[in-house]
Amino acid sequence: MATGDSVLDSLEELDDFSDSGSDYEVTIKASKRKKRAVPAPQPPKRPRRKAALKVTSSSSPIPTPPDPSLQQQQQQQQQQNSRGTSRQVSSRPVRRVYEGNQGISAEDIYDAVRSGKSAMVAVVDEWLDSYKRSREVGLLVLINFIVQSCGCKGVVSREMLDNMQNAEIISTLTKEFNEDSVNYPLSTPGPQLKRFKASLCEFAQVLVRSCRNSLIYDEYLFPSLLALLTGLSDSQVRGFRHTSTLLAMKLMTGLVEVAVIVSVQLQTTQRQYDMENSKKAHDRASDRMEELQATISELQEKREELSSMMNATFRGVFVHRYRDRLPEIRVVCIEELGMWLKTDPEDFLNDGYLKYLGWTLHDKQSPVRLQCVRALQGLYQEKEFIGRLELFTSRFKERMLSMVLDKDPDVAVEVVNLLLLIQQKTEDGLREEECAHIYPLVYASHRGLASAAGVFLYDKLKILISSDNEENEKSANAAFFQVLISFYIQSEFHEHGAYLVDSLWGVAGSELRDWETMTAFLLQETGLMYEEEGALIELMMCAIRQAAQATPPVGRIQGKKILSMKDKKIQEQDRRRITTHFIPLLPQLLAKYSADAGKVRLLLKAPLYFNLEMYSSAQWLEKHLDLLLSQVCGIVEKHTEVTVLEACTHVVCTLCSDSYTFSSRANLAFSQLLDGLAESFNTYLSDLLQGTADDNDMYSAATALKRIAALSGAKDPTGWNLFDSCLQLLKSRMESRELDKELLVSALRCAAFHLMWAKVNAVNSKLAEAELKRLKREVRSFCRVCQTCLSLNQTEIRDQAFELLCDLLLLYSVNSVRSEPALQTLTHPPSDSLRSEMAAFLLDYIFIEDAELNVEDEEETKISVLQKKRNQLAGYCKLVLYGVLDLTAATDVFKHYSKYFRDFGDIIKETVSKSKLINPVQSAKTVCLSLQQSVSSAPQLFSEMLTEDHSRQDLSEIRDLAKRLAMSFGIDLHRARKPLVALHMDGIRFAFRDSQEGEERLPNVTFLEILSEFSFKLLQQDRAQLAALLKSECPSAALSWLSVRMYQRSLESRSAARPREQEEGGDAFSSRDTPVTKRKRTTARGSASSTARGSWLDSSSIHASHLTPALTSTVQRQPAKSPASRKPTATEPDISRGSTEPGSEDDFSPGPQMRKVKPVKRRQLSSSQTGPDLDQQDLNSHLTLLSLIEDDSAPGEEAEIEEYESDTDRESAYTLPSTRHTSVSVLDELFD
Repeated sequence: MATGDSVLDSLEELDDFSDSGSDYEVTIKASKRKKRAVPAPQPPKRPRRKAALKVTSSSSPIPTPPDPSLQQQQQQQQQQNSRGTSRQVSSRPVRRVYEGNQGISAEDIYDAVRSGKSAMVAVVDEWLDSYKRSREVGLLVLINFIVQSCGCKGVVSREMLDNMQNAEIISTLTKEFNEDSVNYPLSTPGPQLKRFKASLCEFAQVLVRSCRNSLIYDEYLFPSLLALLTGLSDSQVRGFRHTSTLLAMKLMTGLVEVAVIVSVQLQTTQRQYDMENSKKAHDRASDRMEELQATISELQEKREELSSMMNATFRGVFVHRYRDRLPEIRVVCIEELGMWLKTDPEDFLNDGYLKYLGWTLHDKQSPVRLQCVRALQGLYQEKEFIGRLELFTSRFKERMLSMVLDKDPDVAVEVVNLLLLIQQKTEDGLREEECAHIYPLVYASHRGLASAAGVFLYDKLKILISSDNEENEKSANAAFFQVLISFYIQSEFHEHGAYLVDSLWGVAGSELRDWETMTAFLLQETGLMYEEEGALIELMMCAIRQAAQATPPVGRIQGKKILSMKDKKIQEQDRRRITTHFIPLLPQLLAKYSADAGKVRLLLKAPLYFNLEMYSSAQWLEKHLDLLLSQVCGIVEKHTEVTVLEACTHVVCTLCSDSYTFSSRANLAFSQLLDGLAESFNTYLSDLLQGTADDNDMYSAATALKRIAALSGAKDPTGWNLFDSCLQLLKSRMESRELDKELLVSALRCAAFHLMWAKVNAVNSKLAEAELKRLKREVRSFCRVCQTCLSLNQTEIRDQAFELLCDLLLLYSVNSVRSEPALQTLTHPPSDSLRSEMAAFLLDYIFIEDAELNVEDEEETKISVLQKKRNQLAGYCKLVLYGVLDLTAATDVFKHYSKYFRDFGDIIKETVSKSKLINPVQSAKTVCLSLQQSVSSAPQLFSEMLTEDHSRQDLSEIRDLAKRLAMSFGIDLHRARKPLVALHMDGIRFAFRDSQEGEERLPNVTFLEILSEFSFKLLQQDRAQLAALLKSECPSAALSWLSVRMYQRSLESRSAARPREQEEGGDAFSSRDTPVTKRKRTTARGSASSTARGSWLDSSSIHASHLTPALTSTVQRQPAKSPASRKPTATEPDISRGSTEPGSEDDFSPGPQMRKVKPVKRRQLSSSQTGPDLDQQDLNSHLTLLSLIEDDSAPGEEAEIEEYESDTDRESAYTLPSTRHTSVSVLDELFD
C-alpha cells in the first residue's frame, strides 16, 4: 500500500511526458522497422526484447531493468532504417497490397467486424494462419484493418511499412483522409454503432486470447501494433484517436488478463520448486528442480515482457487520453482502468492508479463521471479490496457525497448505490451527518434516484432495528414503523408521504403492506403520540393508494406504463386484502378520530380504494356499511373545513354510484342528511332576509349552506328548492352591503349547483315549456347577480362569482344544446356588459403582480393564489374556444403571453393552438389585434422620444411577444399561408392608418418592426404580394424610414436580408432581437487568433493555400486565466454571445494558444460564401481536412482535474414534487 503522498502526487510525474514530444515521439522512433529477407518468422530468443517498449517503463509501477546492449542495437537499427525514402499512400485496392498472399484481407476482417454476424474466433484464426505464413504481410493486413476501422480510405503499403516511421505513415494517412463527413464508424449513430463497437472490442479480446501462449512474445506483432496505436492515439483526427484508443485499451485489458494467468503459474511453479528444495538432499529430484527452475525463468521473462508492453501502453496512451477533449475517449479509458484494477489488484490496485478515478470524479461530462462511479462500484463490491481503498475513500468521500446532487440523475443514482456499498462493506461506514446528504433524496422527483435513496434509507433503518430488537417478524415490523415515523417527522416534509412510500415500495413493500400492525398501532389507547398518529395515518393511506392503484405519485410517472398480467394480479390481490381488512376497522378509526379534521380527512380516502362490491358479497358486511354511512354523516355535521367536506363528497359520490347494489341505502342516508341541513337553513332564512338575525343565527345558516353546497357536488339538490331562497339572500345582502363572506360564497355555490343539476335533468328527461322558461329566467337572474359580484371588494366572493359564471355560461351555451333542439330556449349568451366585466376582471385581478404577496409571504399562499388564477384564466379561455365569447376576446389573453409566460404560458399557448384549429385566419387576425392593442397601450413608442430607454424597452417587450406568437404558426408553412398573409395585411393597414386629430403623421408606422417578426414564415410568392401592398399603402416620403426599410428587408429572401439587417438596422434593435444561427464555438476564451464569423469568411487568407496544421496534442487543458490588464481588441469575438450548453466540450477549451485556422463545417459556409466557383472549390478542398481536425490546446502545464468545475457545482437540487395538484393537468381537463 502506497503512502498518502502517492494519492496526492497530482500530475508532476506526468509533466515529463508532454503531449507531442516525449512518449509519442520516442515510441514512434523506436518502432521503426527494417526489411527482412526471410519472410517466415523465426522463433524468437527469450533474452531479446524491443527497446521501444522499455522506453517508458523506468518510471512505471512495474519496473523493468534497462539493457544497454539492446538500446545500442536498436539505435543502429534506426540509423539503418533512416536511409529509406518516404512514399505516398498507395491508391491501389486493399486486396492488391497483399499480392502473393492468399490469406484474409483487411476488407474481409472489416466486413466481418462491421456486420457483427461472423464468429470472431474464426476470423482471428484465419488471420493467424496468414500471419504465420508471412508476419510482415499479416501485420500489414491488421494495420490496414485498423486504418479502415478509423474511417480512413487510405491504405498502408508494404513499402511504407518498411521505409517509413509511424509518424510519417500517420501524417500521410491524415492527408488522405478523404471522408465527406466528420463521421467515422465509431461515431455513426444508431444501432450500427453499438454493433460495430462490440464486434471491434471482441476482435481485440479474441486476438489477445489466441496469441497469449506464443505470438504475444514474438517481439514483433504486439510491439509493432501497440506502437502504431500509440501514435494514432495522439492524432488530431478524431477517427484515428478514438478508434486507436479503444483498441489499445482493449488490448491492454487482454494483456492484463494474460499477465494474471502468468503470475498465477509463476506462483504455483515457485511453490513447487520451494517444496522440492525443502526436501533433504538425498530426496531431491535434480531433474525436476532444473525443470522447475527453467519454467520459473521462462515465466519471469514472460511476465517482464508483458509488464513492458503494459507500461508502454499505459504511459503512451492512457496517461494522455484519459483527459482527452472527447468524452467518449475518456469513458473508454476509465472503463478499462476499472477492469485492470479489478482483474489485477496486485499490480494496479494502488494509489498510483486509483488517483485517476478520483480525478475523473470531477469531469464535466456526465458519461465520464458515470463510468468512473461504476468502476468504483466494482472495486467496493470486493471485500478484500476495502483495505487498499481506505486512503482513496478518505480522500474522495466528500466529492462522492456531493455527487448525490449531480445534474445527471443517472450519475446520482449510481453514486447513491456506491455510497451504499461503502456503508455496507467498510468498517467505519458513513457518519450520520454524511448520511444526511442522501436521506432527502427519497423525496426527489426522479423515481430512480428516489428508489436508490430508499434502498439506502431502508438499509440504515434495518441496522437500527437489528441493534435494538431481535424478536419475531411482527415486532420487527412494529419497530420498523416506529423508526420510519420518527424519520418522517424529522424530515419535515409532511405533505410528501406518498413520495416516501413510493421510494421504499420496491425494497420495503412487505412491511408497508402490513395493515394489521398499522391499524393495531392506531386503535390501541397508548403507544403513539399525537404527532406520530398523524404521520402513521398519512403513511398508511399512501401505502393503500400505492397498493390499490399500482402507480407512482404525481411527478414520478415517466410515460405510460402498461401493467403486466402479473402486476395486475398483485394489484387485485392487494385491493382485496385492503378491503377485507379495513371494512370492519374503518368505522372504528373514523369514530376515534372524528374530531380531528386532519386525520379524518386522510381516513376518508380509504373507501375510494376498496373493492366495494364486497359489501354485497356477505350479509354480515352490510352492518359495516351502515356504520360507515353513519360515521360519514356525523363527520359532515361536525366539521366545516373545506378539505373535510370535500373528502366526504368524494365518499358520497362513490357510495351512491348506481353500479353498486347498495347505492339505494347510501342515497337514503345522505338524503336524510340533506333534509336536516335544508331544514336548519330555512329556520334562519326569514331572519336573514329581514336583517334581524344575530351572529349565531348567521353562522348556523352559513355552515348549513356550506355543507349543502359541498354535498351538492355529489348529489342532486334540486328536490330541496333552495335556489329562490339563495337568490333572495344574495340580492338582499348586496343591497344592504352586509357582505358576509362565508354566507354569500355558500349561497352562490348552492344556487349554481341547482342550475347545473337542472340542466342535467333537462337533458335526461323532457321538461315542460313553462319549466324551461322558468329555468332560463333563473339562469339570467343568477348571471346578473354574479356580474354584480365582480365589482365587489371581497376577494372570495368576487373569485367565486367569476368561476361560476365561466361554468354556467359554458353549460348554457349554444353549442351545448346543438344536439338537443328542444332545449334551444335554454341558451343564455353573455351580454355585452358582462363580456366587458369579465375582460376587465382578467386585467384587474389575473394579469397583475400581487403586491400584497410580494412582502415575505408564505410560499404556500403564493402557490394557492397562482393556482386559483390559473383556474380562472382557463375558465375564460374555455369560453373563447367553445364559442361563448368571440375569438377577438382572446386578445386580452394573447397580449400577456410573453410577460406572464412563466405563470400562464402553457394555458395561453394551448389556447392559441386550439384557436387555430377552429378558425386559422380569424386566429391570426386576433394575434395581430393583440399586438396592436399592446402598441396602443404604449403610445410613447411612436413619439419623438423613441431613443429613450423606457421606450426601447417597451418595443423590445412587444417584439418578444411577437416572436413567441410567431412560433405558434408551426413548421407547415403551406397550412399557415393564408393566416400569415391575413395577419400581415392587417398589420400593414394598421401601420399606415390615417392619423387622428392631434396626432403626428403615420403614428403607427413603427408597428412594421413588430410585424417583421412574422416574415420568416412567409412563402416567396406571398412576400412579393405583401411587398407590392406595402408600396401601395406607404406614402413615398415614408419609404426611406427605418421601420419601413426593416420590414422591406424582412420580406426579401432570408439569406440576403439577414446581413444587411444587421448592418443597417443600427440602433433600432438590439443584438438579441436578431437571431443568429447557432454553431459550435471552438475558439478558447481570450484567444487572440479568433475572429468573428463574417470576418473569417471574408478574409483573403482563406482562399490561399494552407499547409496541413501541425499535429499538436489533444489533451484536455484547464482554461488559463487571462491577465487582468489584457483588454479585448476589435478582432476578438464577443465570446459571451456564444450559446454553449453547460458541460460541453468547450468547457475544456484551452487558454491562449498559437494561431490556428478555425475548423468550420462545409454546410455552414454554403449560405454565406460569396466568392466565385473557383474560390469555392479551393476553399472546400482546404477545409475537407480541417473539418476532421479539432482545435486543441498548445502544450503547457497540466491542470489538476480536482479544480474542474463539475455540473454539480451549480447545486442542481432536486425539487420536491408538489402534491397540491391532481394528476390530471388543467389543460387536459379544459381542452379534451
